[in-house]
Amino acid sequence: MHKLLPLIQNETLKIWKKRRFYVIIAILLALIPIFTYAELKVAQNNADKFTDWRSQVLQRMTDIENTLSSDRIPEEWKRSRRVLLGQLQYYLDHDVDPSAPNAVTFTRGFLSNSVTLFIPLLILALGSDLISGERTSGTIKLLLTRPVRRWKVLLSKLCALVLYVSLTVVVTALLCYGISGLVFGYEGWGLPIFTGFRMTRDTIDSSQAHAVPQWQYMLMMAGLVWYSALVVAVLALMVSVLIRSTAASMLTMMATVIAGTILSNMSSSWTSAKYLFAVNLNLTGYLDGSPPPIDGMSLSFSLVVLAIWGIVGLIVAFGVFTKQDILN
Repeated sequence: MHKLLPLIQNETLKIWKKRRFYVIIAILLALIPIFTYAELKVAQNNADKFTDWRSQVLQRMTDIENTLSSDRIPEEWKRSRRVLLGQLQYYLDHDVDPSAPNAVTFTRGFLSNSVTLFIPLLILALGSDLISGERTSGTIKLLLTRPVRRWKVLLSKLCALVLYVSLTVVVTALLCYGISGLVFGYEGWGLPIFTGFRMTRDTIDSSQAHAVPQWQYMLMMAGLVWYSALVVAVLALMVSVLIRSTAASMLTMMATVIAGTILSNMSSSWTSAKYLFAVNLNLTGYLDGSPPPIDGMSLSFSLVVLAIWGIVGLIVAFGVFTKQDILN
């Protein structure tokens, strides 16, 4: 253990000196104000059109019902609209404004929309070249000539990666809350948010729906976002071990994540796709009752599938790294 801690510190400093985490922060500082402004314009437009939030929700429900009557709309799209319709009716019945603008709600929406693509791409910027990058620069040879077991070297890189994954999720949430709060205010932590919706074929089951404070909902959402990001990071580490080129390693993972996002919207008839890791990344959708991409998927199912992918990724990464000829 006394040899492992210096290795972890060394790997943490390596990632820090690459300044990629600074780039991630810069990207967030550039994009979050844009999304905040867009959210402000939406809130202002809604305030001009509707006298209160109930009329806004009723109008939205009417628009959805009119859309569902069209024969030209794909059934997959109708399915998600029916779920949304049921949720809006539930909010009306319980007198809760689901779109009350505040910094917490904005942060919640940002995390929910970025869990499948945006945050994984940020993570790939950190983890896709942990091994392949050192092969390209030649520093891996110097590292492996030290009297340290190879598995400890890779474990130290994994620990440093987990640290930066956690920092990325935390910094994203804090920046969202801090920047959007300048516009919407910093209240809203105690706002009741309903969760526990479940899909039953084409209908929504609200029998187990219950209200939780928004701060508790945010913690659950942040935890699920972190879990998805961690699995992506582990797989990125595996690919970095298997592929010698930094560019090829990063491109492979980027293509996989992007393809998985597209596949999630097109795979309703391909049931076997539910075992792909990228299709299961949207864990936050289960909190608000969004329909899964494929029938039979649930929060527990996606958690197990992602865990299996992560464990397999670790086994492959450590198995290959400890035995392959890296010095030549």
